[in-house]
Amino acid sequence: MARPATRAPARASLPVYRGPFGRPHAERLLWRAGFGPRPGEAEALAKLGLDGAVRALLHPGREKLVGPRPRDAEGHPIAPKDAWGHDGLWWLDRMVRTSRPLVERMTLVWHDWFATSNDSINSSALMLRQNGLFRRHALGSFRELLLGITQDPAMLLWLSGANSEKGSPNENYARELMELFTLGAYRGYDEQDVREQARALTGFAADWEEGKGWVRFRYEASRHDKGVKTVFGKRGRYDWRDACELCLRNPYHPSFVVGKLWSAFVATEPDAATRAALERRYRRGGYRIAPVLDGILRHPDLHEGPRLVKPPLVYVAGMLRRLGRGIDTDAWAWISSLCGQMPFYPPNVAGWDDARWLDTSRFRGRWIAANEAIRPLALDPGEVAKQDPPTDPEVLVRRALDFWRQPLVTDATRGELVAFARRAMGDATEDWQPSYFAPLTENALRMLIAVSPDFQTS
Repeated sequence: MARPATRAPARASLPVYRGPFGRPHAERLLWRAGFGPRPGEAEALAKLGLDGAVRALLHPGREKLVGPRPRDAEGHPIAPKDAWGHDGLWWLDRMVRTSRPLVERMTLVWHDWFATSNDSINSSALMLRQNGLFRRHALGSFRELLLGITQDPAMLLWLSGANSEKGSPNENYARELMELFTLGAYRGYDEQDVREQARALTGFAADWEEGKGWVRFRYEASRHDKGVKTVFGKRGRYDWRDACELCLRNPYHPSFVVGKLWSAFVATEPDAATRAALERRYRRGGYRIAPVLDGILRHPDLHEGPRLVKPPLVYVAGMLRRLGRGIDTDAWAWISSLCGQMPFYPPNVAGWDDARWLDTSRFRGRWIAANEAIRPLALDPGEVAKQDPPTDPEVLVRRALDFWRQPLVTDATRGELVAFARRAMGDATEDWQPSYFAPLTENALRMLIAVSPDFQTS
């Protein structure tokens, strides 16, 4: 069995980024702690300074969805509980229109953390209910979130909790409660603990009704194993709440939560002092998430460290936010699947594999996503050619960057874009061709910006 990580001295405190905080830094923060900026948002956040920016993200006030309500390709309102893929469209719409980006981003983090797939649940209503649970506890108490997810109907079906009773305890949720949700694989527990926790978690029930599916989720004391259990070397007549509490009090729990939260926002591993200080915040804060996030979002490693690949849903939502385009087609359902991150359909109980966001298959999905994002706004070569458009490669690149509201790109990327534009316009040898090639080239530049390394990462 692994030992808890070595802790730094108690006097160690969290470092805070003290460098400049301009638009580039605010934009990175909005990508890491949300879904990228709408036009003008990075500039407005930069004026608050780092402390004010983090405070605004952690205390956003009431939700105000900005923009038109989501519709399918025919202009009909989406039906998240009834039509295939519309549950994901409903959530993508919230990512695009939210005024509380960190709340919505943490809702996505929790969905990945407590990964549940509608492939097995077969009820968008139950998945949406679970999604609401994640949103309510997005920045709150991990204890309350853990208690909520343990009795959540979708989770009870996903990990067989509703079929677990005395005399026949199911170990699925007991194992993942420790391995994936609170401690990490074989950190502070063994197989005997799995079996004993499974006994503690017995008692939940649900009824099957033809035409309705699973209904009336509840806890029945008569189904619970009331015997003495030994968990983590402690004896007691534990029930499901005790099972959660025992995990929270396990010495391996704080390091697990801190490590997993950190990896959602920062590309590098935290040093020992940082990890210890964050763990201390978590314990002293009564398992509250906001104090840990406050430390992460103000840490120098986030602002000065390597870039982080944007998860597919963050990438897609960010493009739409940047363009001011809402959900106006149900194509995003299958496109998000091609990108490798379809909401409500994680691949397994361990969630998505972040290391595969840019493999050859999923990058093709991102190309399709970028094409769909800009398709309705593409320039018509025939119409533009009549207006005597600019044909200078430098100007075309500047116009393409303006289309994306001047995203942050490196000099190397800008140089490649200009070189491409020169090659494209260099083929316009006939008198009529430059005016026709210019909008085609500008369309291509918009696409290349969207799939560039600078736009794929933050």
